[in-house]
Formats: sequence, C-alpha cells, structure tokens
Amino acid sequence: MTYNFTSKSKTWLAAGMVLGLLCLVLTWFGDDELHTRFWSNFLHNSVFFTGIAIMAGFFMSASITAWAGWYVVFKRVWEAISLYLIIGIPLMLLVGIGIIGDWHHLYHWSDLTTIDPDHENFDKILFGKKGFLNSTWYLGVTLVLGIIWIFIISKIRSLSLAEDTHGPDGFNRQYGMRKWAAMFLPFAGFGSAAVIWLWIMSVDAHWYSTLFAWYTGASWFVSMICLTILILLYLKSKGYFAEVTVEHFHDLGKFLFAFSIFWTYLWFSQYMLIWYGNIGEETVYFKERFTNYPVLFYGNLLINFVAPFLILMRNDTKRKMGSLAFVAGLVLLGHWVDFFLMVKPGVLHTAHSAMAHGTHDSVAEHGHSVEELAQGAEHASTFEMGFTIPGFLELGTFIGFLCLFIFFVFYILSKAPLVGKNDVYIEESKHHHT
Repeated sequence: MTYNFTSKSKTWLAAGMVLGLLCLVLTWFGDDELHTRFWSNFLHNSVFFTGIAIMAGFFMSASITAWAGWYVVFKRVWEAISLYLIIGIPLMLLVGIGIIGDWHHLYHWSDLTTIDPDHENFDKILFGKKGFLNSTWYLGVTLVLGIIWIFIISKIRSLSLAEDTHGPDGFNRQYGMRKWAAMFLPFAGFGSAAVIWLWIMSVDAHWYSTLFAWYTGASWFVSMICLTILILLYLKSKGYFAEVTVEHFHDLGKFLFAFSIFWTYLWFSQYMLIWYGNIGEETVYFKERFTNYPVLFYGNLLINFVAPFLILMRNDTKRKMGSLAFVAGLVLLGHWVDFFLMVKPGVLHTAHSAMAHGTHDSVAEHGHSVEELAQGAEHASTFEMGFTIPGFLELGTFIGFLCLFIFFVFYILSKAPLVGKNDVYIEESKHHHT
C-alpha cells in the first residue's frame, strides 16, 4: 500500500508552513538591528530538525548492520526522515553563508576583530581556536559531510526500493545495504560530533565540554523516536501500516524510556563534573543558565526526564497508544526547548557584546540603549521575550518547521509502498514479539 498524500493534508501542512514563515517575517521586522531573535530562531529550528534526520539515518544504519528485523515494517518512515537532510543541510549552509556575508552575529568567533592582535576586541581564547572556528571550516564540514550523508542514505533508499521489484535477489541487496550502512555509521558518529561543535557548542565559544556531542546526539535521538511514534500513530489512524502492531510501539516506547534516562545521565554527568571541577571557564555555561533561565533549566529535567520516566515506567503504558502519543508529543517539545536553552543564551550574549563594543552604533529597535546592552554583555538578567522563554513567534516558527518536516516525510512516503515487499526480514518483522 502506498500513502495517499491528500490535498487536505497538504493544505493543513502548508498552512502550518505559512504560519512559520509569517512568524519569521514578524520576528525580522520586530527585532533588534542585528536581527538576533530571527537568526537564533532560524538556527535553533534548522539544527533541531536536521539533527533528527541524522539520527534517523544513524539508527537505521545501525539496525541494518546489526541484522535487526523488528523495524522493517516501518523502515520507510526512517528512510523518509533521514532524507530530510536534503532540506536540512542547505538550511545550515545558509547559516554558514551568513557568517561570510556578515548577515548575523550568532557566533562570537565570526567577528574577525577578535582574532586580530592589534584590535581592541582581540580575544586570546578565540585566537587559539581560530584553526577550527572559522567560516571555511563551518561551510566545508557542513557541505562535505552533508553530501556524504545524503549520498549514502540515498543509496540505502534505492536498494530498499529495488527489493520491491527484484524479490529473488533480496539477499544481495541486503548485503549492499549493509555495506552502505556500515560506511554511514562512522561518518554519522564522528561527523555529527564535528557539526555539533560548529553549529551549537561554538555559540558559547569560550566554553567547551567533551560530553556535549553525546548529550546533544542523545537529545536528537529521543526527538527522532518521538516523531517516529507520532507519525506511525497518525498513519495507523488513517488505515496505513496495518502490519505495525502494539509490539512495535512497545519497542519504540522502550527506546523512548531508555534514552530519556540516557539523556539524563549525560546531562547529570556533564553538570556534575563541571560543578565538581569548579573551573571558571567551564562553570560559566551552567551558571548563566540556572541563574538567568531557571524556568527552562529545571523545566528541562521535568519534561525530558521526570515525565517520561514516571509515565513509561509501567510496562503496559508503552502499549497504550494515547499515553504513548502524549509522552512523545511532550518530550518532542521538551527537547526543542532543550535546544532553545543551548542556543539562546550564547547568541544573546554575543549580540549584546557586539552592540557594546560598537559593532553597530545605533540603538536597537526594541528599545535597548548601548549602555543597557553593555550591561547585558555579562549576562541576560532582564526578561527578553524569545530569549528568556520561547514566545508565540518561537512556537509559531517551530510549527512551521515541523510542518515542513512532516510535509517532506509524507511526500517521500507517497512515492513508494509503505512496507517493503521482499525484504528478507519482513516476515520476522510482521510477527515481531517483544
């Protein structure tokens, strides 16, 4: 059965995309002169959904390499999600081009005066990191890895589709997929760490953590599982994926439960080690967040750990579609907020510093004087909508990106049968029991 992407579904998703675009436009015209809120919203959502696509490709490749069969009845969903890289990588390249074109001040290191020893803005730490933190590496790493990721995922997808029309040759195609999946794993594993350092961690350019790539990757992974659950539940409600049973949802629920705990373990490990070490260049990251963003800092743990832990701890809850859908939706939003907290404080600090050091002479459109911005260069102690907490424009932008993501996934799903006909593991998957 092939998914029928109806005009009604397209219209609703298109309306969501228009809402997101409208929110971006309103953000642009109501923003400061650096358009800090606009670009930070763009970066936040581009990184979030692009990372979900990376994790879908990674988990699918890991499953293929491990000869797993349980997921095969819905593998086309992971194929479609991972192919979102076709959209996500260009969005991240746009951010990189913006560094060269001086369109935004998302990254402190993008200000070349900070690595000029003769300039008053000279920053010794950024000077020491200039070999990696520069626009050439940003664009180069994003472009090269993006091409490799898209190429390999496309090869896996083409071999998967070929099984539908070349049944007797199924094992040869399975070996081919296994070869490409094994190649994808190191590029995704090590490459995702590189892009995480560039795209997100370098927003706080003076700070670093050896656990940050693991932490962010776990957040992406949990978000990917949440979207997989929600998409499958929606399609089953429309009569598709009859072969996907409560056992499959139970396994997905277990992944959601387990990796929510794993994400919390990484969160605690990173926080505890930095707190115990008490080194100023490390503690500043958490000091900023739990001092000036307490609602998000503690709410992050409540939504992304306490809620899924308490709700999904019971075995039968993972078999109740309503409960599973609620937790998946809540945790997806929670990890979007987690990325908000990763991005916004550093971006705001960079913008305030740029203003305070005379990067722009005029007063910000939203009413802050240069003196006020200079005070804010140390920390964001005053409330700012869109930075202290997500506002309606942030939520609208999220809806727009989410609808773009789902539109693309549904479009890809409509191009081939939802269930592979001749996959060598298809019968095992159809009769899967936990």
